[in-house]
Amino acid sequence: MSSIASGQKDAPDAVAPATDGTSTTTRPDSPITFPVTPVPDAGSTGNVIRTAAALIIGDEVLNGKTKDTNSHYVAKFCFDLGIELKRIEVIADDESEIIEASRRMVKNYDFVVTSGGIGPTHDDITYSSLAKTFSKPLEYHDETIRRMDAMIQRAHKSQTEEQQIARKRMALFPAESEILYVEESLWVPVVRLEGKLCILPGIPSLFERLLVGLKPYLALPDESSKSSRHQIFTTLPESTIAPFLTALQERVAPEGIRIGSYPAFRSGVTVSLIGRNAERLKEIGQEVAKELQGKVLDAE
Repeated sequence: MSSIASGQKDAPDAVAPATDGTSTTTRPDSPITFPVTPVPDAGSTGNVIRTAAALIIGDEVLNGKTKDTNSHYVAKFCFDLGIELKRIEVIADDESEIIEASRRMVKNYDFVVTSGGIGPTHDDITYSSLAKTFSKPLEYHDETIRRMDAMIQRAHKSQTEEQQIARKRMALFPAESEILYVEESLWVPVVRLEGKLCILPGIPSLFERLLVGLKPYLALPDESSKSSRHQIFTTLPESTIAPFLTALQERVAPEGIRIGSYPAFRSGVTVSLIGRNAERLKEIGQEVAKELQGKVLDAE
């Protein structure tokens, strides 16, 4: 599968548009920048996001050609912001699967991120599938095409008519989508549907930059909703520490604290404590370290 980044990769720099929508020529060696979408006022970004899901789209992930790192990145992104990532799915480049999964996720979660399937080739069907999901026609987005063309101009790339048509598929969005330009050095927007489903490219470097850039456009929980993670390492076998951890989990569950244990082959076990009260986690961490003859690792 191709990525939306193909045009970006072929032509990284171009003509820099001014903030009034016109373009000005820059030096050949100067980076191009585009105006970003204005950040909305606090409180006007919709309902606060509590839960999230990630939909990883691509045959190349399922057949082992590509290693998925985007799901891990979105998991860390959500954890750091106090959003509970409830589900990650990897599905094929199949219209019916994309429609079913996206419809279900939008119904069940506050924030949905898709990865992949928005390039210029025949198997890039995410935009068209999501248009069908929400009964929207597809429409070319002129501003995205203009930004894309600017990148091509900088690289002095000539393209055939067929190649130009293929490239413009990357700006063929579901009608009435919210188009968010969140990164000034990229022509690629985040396309948001139903106020919650955000369509991102599959290439990790682009996915990560756009997800980070999206943060100001999200209705995030306040600081009190954010979780902390404390970890303790012990060389005792997991079977030895299991009874203690089971009893401890029962004791601290009413406080909203979750305990997990993660063994490493012939090395030891890392015990994880997750909760919203950092001081309480620190206290329990000391107890765990003492009981399991372990040591406290850095908190997150």
